[in-house]
Amino acid sequence: MQFRTKIDIPKADFELMPYERMLFVGSCFADSMGQRFKEELFRAEVNPFGVMYNPVSIRHTVERYEGAAPRTAVFTLGTNHVYVDRARGVVVDNCEKRPAREFEERELSVEECAAALREAIGRLVELNPEVRVVLTVSPIRYRKYGYHRSQLSKAVLLLAADTLVSEQPERVNYFPAYELLNDELRDYRFYAPDMLHPSPQAVDYIYERFAETYFGEVLRQFLAEWEPIRQAKAHRPLHPETAEYQAFREKTVELEARFAEHYAVYRD
Repeated sequence: MQFRTKIDIPKADFELMPYERMLFVGSCFADSMGQRFKEELFRAEVNPFGVMYNPVSIRHTVERYEGAAPRTAVFTLGTNHVYVDRARGVVVDNCEKRPAREFEERELSVEECAAALREAIGRLVELNPEVRVVLTVSPIRYRKYGYHRSQLSKAVLLLAADTLVSEQPERVNYFPAYELLNDELRDYRFYAPDMLHPSPQAVDYIYERFAETYFGEVLRQFLAEWEPIRQAKAHRPLHPETAEYQAFREKTVELEARFAEHYAVYRD
C-alpha cells in the first residue's frame, strides 16, 4: 500500500562535480540549501547581497555579482510581490527601514517575472556560456498575503519558471522543491514551529532528492570520502590536551591533505 504521493523527478541531463562553482540566489530557502552545499565543499556563493524574494531582485543580484563565474546557478523564487520606490519608480530589494508611505506594493505578472529571470540568465551566460540554471519555487507560504493570495503568487512563479524551461530546455531546469514539501511531505511534522518554514528534516530530504537529480557517481564518491573527514573536523573533545586527541588531529590533517590532492583535478 502507498501512504504518500512521491514526486517523480527525472534525472537531469547534467551532473554537478566536486568543488562545483555555484551561485544560489533567492529566498531564505535558498540560504538553507546553499549553506548545505557549502558544507559539502561546493564553491558556492549564497545570496551575496542578502535574501532576494522576487525575480526582479534576483536579477539585481546577478547584475551586481562580481565573483567567479558559476558553472551552475540555483534561483529560488519566493514571491511575485515587489516594493516600488515611489520617488524613483524602481523595484527595491530592501526598504532600508524607510517609511512605508515611500513605497508602493505591487504584483509582477507572469511575463514580468519571466522577463526578469530571462535577463538574469542572460547575464550569467555572459560570465560563462556553459552555465546551467536550476529554477525552483520556495515552498514557504506568506501568511501576510493570506493563504489564497500566497498560492496565487506561487502560481505566477511556477508559470514563469515553466516559461523559461520551455524557452531554454538545454540550459534551464526546474526542480520541484515546492511540490516536494506541499505534496510529498504533506504533514505538519515536516514544518518548523511556525508551521510555515520547512523543518531541518524536510530540508535534508529535499537536499537528498536534489542529489538524486543532479549528483553523479564521481560526486557521490567524493562526498562519501569527505563525510568522515568533515565529521572529524567538527569533533569537539572534552580533553583536547590529551595525546590521543593530538594523534587524532594529526591523522585528520593527513587524511584531508590526501583527499584534497586526490581531487585537485576538479579545482579550476
